[in-house]
Amino acid sequence: MRSTVYSEWVPAGTLVKILVGFVSSLVLCVLLIVIVVGVAIQISFLIVILVSPLAFVLFLFWNYRGIRIQVTNNELSINYGFFNHKHIPISNVVSCKPIKTPLSKYGGAGVRYCFTDCSWAYTTSFGDAVKIIRRKGRSFVFSSNNPEKLCSIINRIKEHAPDCPF
Repeated sequence: MRSTVYSEWVPAGTLVKILVGFVSSLVLCVLLIVIVVGVAIQISFLIVILVSPLAFVLFLFWNYRGIRIQVTNNELSINYGFFNHKHIPISNVVSCKPIKTPLSKYGGAGVRYCFTDCSWAYTTSFGDAVKIIRRKGRSFVFSSNNPEKLCSIINRIKEHAPDCPF
């Protein structure tokens, strides 16, 4: 049985929350205006057309509302929504360092690809993050509330673990 050495929840950033609130409010306002004005189109058709984007935006926000980070003695796990899961064996980690995730480098929050260093990133905001350099595979960056502490734990586990055979 693997015991968790470190666990962290990194919620979506303020900018993401504001954008979701703005888009949701905009869709609701349009829906209300159309209903009040009484456009000669079937109301049920309008509701489907306008509520579908709202439901989609709210589903995306709910799905990407934060990152779950867990570290065991063997593995680093990062989960971002239903479909984005990274499991990195500690033996595959060459280095771990705290970094910042600027908008200019990663182009926003979410699942991102950086063309300058060919790394993948799971970011919830433009701020503190961890960069993992792996023996095999691309570098990986993810948001963290405590990047120094997380890197310290990973590096300590890495020092006490046997080297990777490949």
